[in-house]
Amino acid sequence: MTADQKGPRERRPPKRVTPQYLENAALHYLERFASSAANLRRVLMRKVERSAQAHGTDREEGAGWVDALLERYRRSGLLDDAGYARMKAESLHRRGASTRAIREKLAAKGVGRDHVDQALDRVEEDVEGDLDLTAALALARRRRLGPYRLPEARAAHREKDLAALGRAGFAYDIARRVVDAADPDSVE
Repeated sequence: MTADQKGPRERRPPKRVTPQYLENAALHYLERFASSAANLRRVLMRKVERSAQAHGTDREEGAGWVDALLERYRRSGLLDDAGYARMKAESLHRRGASTRAIREKLAAKGVGRDHVDQALDRVEEDVEGDLDLTAALALARRRRLGPYRLPEARAAHREKDLAALGRAGFAYDIARRVVDAADPDSVE
């Protein structure tokens, strides 16, 4: 292959980490995604780690820059784990996630248990009825399970529908109530 022919794309080496680079990266990330402090720390520390491998940057110094940046963002209100947990819990509930799944997803993003509990309490205040039951109905509607399936196909797919709700984290009695309901209004 000659120099003017293009071969497989070569990966550029990562940029050397500086406090300004980390701040730009953090702001760019927060423009696109809502994030918890722990998740943003993971993202930035990956950049520090890549820089340390490629350029010999001091990991400890980079970690100090990341911690200082996160603390500044917490004080200014740019990072708010309680607000993030509340927003994410509401969004996941609307999509049909069980309380168990919401807890697991928020824990994976580094949100503390107290913030998760507060967020779920807030969602429960806004929802009329059982939190898991309304989420199971939302998932059934989205995936066309149980009462949202064509009537002639319901009996043949009952076990599959129960399994889908079970894999989503719902208890058997809730899954059974949703799948066996004659119509969505009769579940309540």
